[in-house]
Order: sequence, then C-alpha cells, then structure tokens
Amino acid sequence: MQKNAHFRSLMIPLMLLLPQLAITIVFFYWPASQAVWQSFLLEDAFGTSTQFVWFENYRDLFADPGYFRAFLNTAIFSTFVCVLSLSIALLFAVMADRQIRGAEIYKTLLIWPYAVAPAIAGVLWIFMFDPSLGMLARGLQQLGVNWNPRLNGNDAMTLVILAATWKQISYNFLFFLAGLQSIPKSVIEAAVIDGARPMRRFWTIVFPLLSPTTFFLLVVNIVYVFFDTFGIIDTISGGGPSGATETLVYKVYSDGKGGSNLGGSAAQSVILLVMVIAMTAIQFRFIERKVNY
Repeated sequence: MQKNAHFRSLMIPLMLLLPQLAITIVFFYWPASQAVWQSFLLEDAFGTSTQFVWFENYRDLFADPGYFRAFLNTAIFSTFVCVLSLSIALLFAVMADRQIRGAEIYKTLLIWPYAVAPAIAGVLWIFMFDPSLGMLARGLQQLGVNWNPRLNGNDAMTLVILAATWKQISYNFLFFLAGLQSIPKSVIEAAVIDGARPMRRFWTIVFPLLSPTTFFLLVVNIVYVFFDTFGIIDTISGGGPSGATETLVYKVYSDGKGGSNLGGSAAQSVILLVMVIAMTAIQFRFIERKVNY
C-alpha cells in the first residue's frame, strides 16, 4: 500500500517548494506583471519619460490592420505546422516501431533535428531554398517553378512552415514512439486473430490508445508555434516580405525593438498570453473528453 508522507511542521514542505516557487515568481509572474503594467503606459525608446494612458495601447492595437494580418498569419502558420508535424511524426513512429533492420539507426536520425536550435534550423533551410544560393531552389527553378521567398509572400510562408515542421517532428516522434511501445502487444495480437487488417487495427485500437499522447502533444505544439518559432521566422524571413510571415510573437518583437513602441508591444504580449491560456483551457475543457486514459 502507498503511504502518504506526513510532516510535523509546515517548514519542511515550504522549504522543498521554495526553489520552484522562486523560479516561477522571478521568471514568470514578475515579468508577466511587468508586461501588464507596461501595457498601460506610453514610454519613449529610452524609458526616460512615462505616461499612464489606460487602454489607449489596446485601442490603437485593435485599430491597426497590421495586427489583424499578423493574427491571420499566426492562424495559418500554427494550423499547418501542428497538423503536418503531428501527422508526419506519427507516420514515422509507426514505421520505426516495426521490426525492421537498422531500426535503431533510423530512430537516432529522426531524433537528431530536435537538438538543432531554431535559428540554426532557419539557416539550414535558407541554404537549401534561397533563390540564389540554395541547391533545392535552383532545382525548383529548373522545373519551371518561380520560387522566390524573398519577394513572394506565399513562398516565404511555405518555407517557414516547412522549417518549423521539420524542427518539431523529432519531439513529436519521441512521444509517439514511446506511446506505441507502451501499448500491450496482446491487444494487437487479439485483433490480428479476429482478422482485423492493419489500417483497421490502427484506427480502432492503436490510435485511441494514443489519445493521451496526442492530446499532450497538441497542447505542446500550440505553445511551440506561438512562441518557439521566433528564431526560425527571424532568420528565414524577418517577418517579410511585406509582413507576409509576421506572426503575433514576431510582431511583439518588431514593434518593441524596431518600432520602439514599448507600450504597444507589451499590450500585444499580454493579448498573446491570454490567447494561449484560453486555447489551452478550451482544449482541456472539450478535447480532453475524447481522450481515453
């Protein structure tokens, strides 16, 4: 039987919780509270003069067409990256879970991209698809494809989607493979004896048993596309051309650093944080109901 730990005083559990609480307060709650406060201020680029303007930064933000364009770019970018990275990773995990020669080598190669930093991943894809330097870009041009992510917004968005998807596949692959290996083989063997074909076994047995892993990865991937893809977008396109790849998180950076609009940038970060929290809460409220634990 599992025994519960009992403490004679509250000092020991508080001391055990103190390091984690200190890290959370210093690196999350304090910066978040500072961003909320700064979103109500109008400051110059050097922070020497400050004026409290209430909700003026938010009003200016929702009156800016560029912000809604960044919102649309984020929706397109996040949808494609989540769907592609999860689908491809699941396919690779199913293939790697089979008894094939050299399976360990394949698994190692599929995990390697996860160790690459987002900025480095962006540089790698630039070298492959740059219209003047990239070998794959030259191949596309020889096939008659007018590929130029420097000038064409659709090409630039396609490139950042491919780079972000490639970067996230390894992470999803690890969890899907671990989930597949935890499924009892007896369940699959019983389905084989009953005459179920491979596709039917996957959709009726394997995939429902992977629903907890899929749900977890869905939440993680949404956080990834909203925040961790900044380095990829910055190195590949810098939000261009003409804002075609400017997502919400990149607009926070460009308006704050490039435009010196510190109050507007803080307001955007607050809205972005609220959006991610709301989306995560909706997922746990509705999507988790279909998860079989």
